[in-house]
Amino acid sequence: MSVRALSIRVLTSLLLAGCAQQAPLATPAPGLPNLGVVKTQLVAYHDSGAYDRDLARVAGEAAAWIKTRTVALPAGVRPALVLDIDETSLSNWPQLRINDFGYITAGGCDLERGPCAAPAWEMMGRATVIAPTLEVYRQARAAGVAVFFITGRPETEREATARNLTAVGYEGWAGLVLRTPGTHSPSAADYKAAERARIEAQGYTIIANMGDQDSDLAGGHAERGFKLPNPFYFIP
Repeated sequence: MSVRALSIRVLTSLLLAGCAQQAPLATPAPGLPNLGVVKTQLVAYHDSGAYDRDLARVAGEAAAWIKTRTVALPAGVRPALVLDIDETSLSNWPQLRINDFGYITAGGCDLERGPCAAPAWEMMGRATVIAPTLEVYRQARAAGVAVFFITGRPETEREATARNLTAVGYEGWAGLVLRTPGTHSPSAADYKAAERARIEAQGYTIIANMGDQDSDLAGGHAERGFKLPNPFYFIP
C-alpha cells in the first residue's frame, strides 16, 4: 500500500470515528406546536369573538349559581364572592399584545411601539373591564353578596388598582387583597387559598370564586370555583 493510500485510509478512519462520537441532531417532539403559529392563533381567538363568548359562558354559570345559592342560604349566613383581577375582572390585552405575549418586569410602557412593562402598565390604571365579570359582580352585590378581590399584584399598586377597578364600574367591594412586599409562597395557589381562609375567618361563606388560572381556584375555601379562559399566560 502506498504512503498516499495509507494516509487516506487513516484520515477516513479518523473522520468516521469522530462522527460516531457526535450526538444525533435533536428533532422536535411529535405534535409540538410552533410558537409563531400559536401566537397567531391566540390573536385570532381573541379578535374573533370566541374569547368573549367563552368568558360570557363561564360568567353566566357563575351568575346562575350565585342566584340559586343566595335564595337557599339560611338566615345569618354572610355570603361572599371572590374575584381575581387580571384577565378575570380587568383585561390587559393591549399590554399583552404589544409585548407579543412576553412578560416584562421593568421599564416603562410604550403602547405604540413596545415594550410595556407589567408594573408600569398596571400603575397607569388603563386596563379595560371584562364585561361578563362586571355583570356577575353587580348581580352579586344586588343579592347582598360581599365581593372580595384577591390579586397577585403588589401592595404598592393598591391606589392604581382601586382607581382602575372603580373607573370601569366595580364599586362597593368588601375587600381588595394585594401581596404584601417581602412575602413569599410556593405558588399563587398557596397565597390565594390562605387569603380566602382569612375571609372565612371574618365570618363569610365564600359561595363562589372566579379566576382565569387554576391557581386562582386551587386550595379550597370556596363552595364552587369558576375558571375563565386564559390561553395567553400561565401562573402556577
